Amino acid sequence: MFGSETGHWPKAWSPLLERFVYFCAMNIDIITVVPDLLESPFSHSIMKRAKEKGLLTVQTHNLRKWAINKHMQVDDYQFGGGAGMVLMPEPLANAIEELQQDKPYDEIIYLTPDGALFDQKTANQLSLKNNLLLICGHYKGIDERIRKQYVTREISIGDYVLSGGELPAAILVDAIGRLLPGVLNDETSALFDSFQDNLLAPPVYTRPADFRGDKVPEILLQGDPKKVEEWRHEQSVARTRERRPDMLED
Repeated sequence: MFGSETGHWPKAWSPLLERFVYFCAMNIDIITVVPDLLESPFSHSIMKRAKEKGLLTVQTHNLRKWAINKHMQVDDYQFGGGAGMVLMPEPLANAIEELQQDKPYDEIIYLTPDGALFDQKTANQLSLKNNLLLICGHYKGIDERIRKQYVTREISIGDYVLSGGELPAAILVDAIGRLLPGVLNDETSALFDSFQDNLLAPPVYTRPADFRGDKVPEILLQGDPKKVEEWRHEQSVARTRERRPDMLED
């Protein structure tokens, strides 16, 4: 069994625990052609508190600031023909280089359907960084030369296509930001989320203890932390085996 009493933490937690000891605020910059889409996700709830506490800074940058002409152009037709516009390399390169003058980025991430699938392990890794730059694709995506010359990591949130990278960017920021020390009221809460250490979270209950004849498991009412911890671990394993057996194989 694992737990702080025994001094044995799951391996997946080690980087997160280090972040608690060696913490500094995280900065995330986002390049987008529709910054208004990102106003709400960072203005409420946990992300709002993270920003108010000075633990997380999120800045959106309108790509049209670096447009190539007075018409605010940032996209053009594809070479070789085909439907859909492509974000041009010049505005993106100028935006990235100007932002790099202000801070060194640990990762420059492009949100794209053909990127590596985002998971909790990746969120854990990225939460250890100090400065991230996210590029939101739009239309048919961005010029391949930007991907080759500037992007250090490409991430997808699933095997489907959205209108742009703004919603994926919001998901990344939320998943990463909640892992930062001080963001959640209970510092260890994020360590017990689903997918930490390749297990789904166990069932959770609150009052009343008896809801229309469906009672809370007695072990949760007995006040024995060790037995509760063991029960939760057993439930996590059982739920993972039932719903996501592939995680146990990993």
